[in-house]
Amino acid sequence: MSLMDDTVRYRIAESYDHWFQRRYVCGKLATDPAYAATAELVSRRPMPLLDIGCGIGLLGQYLHANGLITDYLGVDHDSRKIIAGQRALRQAGLEGALTLRQADGLAPQALRGHVALLDVLHYLSAADQQAMLRHAAAHLAPGGLLIVRSVLRERSWRYAFTRCSEFFLRVSGWMRVGAQHYPAAAELRAGMEAAGLNVHMRSLHGKTPFDSYLIVAERPRGMVY
Repeated sequence: MSLMDDTVRYRIAESYDHWFQRRYVCGKLATDPAYAATAELVSRRPMPLLDIGCGIGLLGQYLHANGLITDYLGVDHDSRKIIAGQRALRQAGLEGALTLRQADGLAPQALRGHVALLDVLHYLSAADQQAMLRHAAAHLAPGGLLIVRSVLRERSWRYAFTRCSEFFLRVSGWMRVGAQHYPAAAELRAGMEAAGLNVHMRSLHGKTPFDSYLIVAERPRGMVY
């Protein structure tokens, strides 16, 4: 369930200066359960959040609108999306509250707290997925959560539909890199547990037809990576 009403949703959308982005934002905030799920998780233990593969910075805007941000850094390798997100932050008056930065997802950052990886992993090879999980784990504070939304390889119509939609995203140019590897649940669990994290998984299909799972991995308090 979304934590915001239509007025706030439209206000966030209006901060983006292209009609397509505004429609995209309205649709995502209305139907995508990943934002509310992330908000519910971080509301229990406020701390900084590193958003790897942040795109146009929508997660940061959502969390800020719900009063859940203490410090937010979004990084993405796609300069087009970072520039669009930075313009939106200026338009919304949030330039000092939220930070978006063009950077490789594996570049070290000073921030320690929670880490979000929403719709990122399947654009990486199997080896790079494991490297990304280790990298993300290294940025968790004690008690911090690694919040992953990902396609998981399985036999289902949702999985087949998601693979088709990924093809069209690549052809349209919205994604510069197409899907590289769809991980199985056991692959992700093994990588996270090897980093000393406690792992929980559940489906996160929401109102969408996509194959979608929420994977939450916690760094035990008192444990330093």
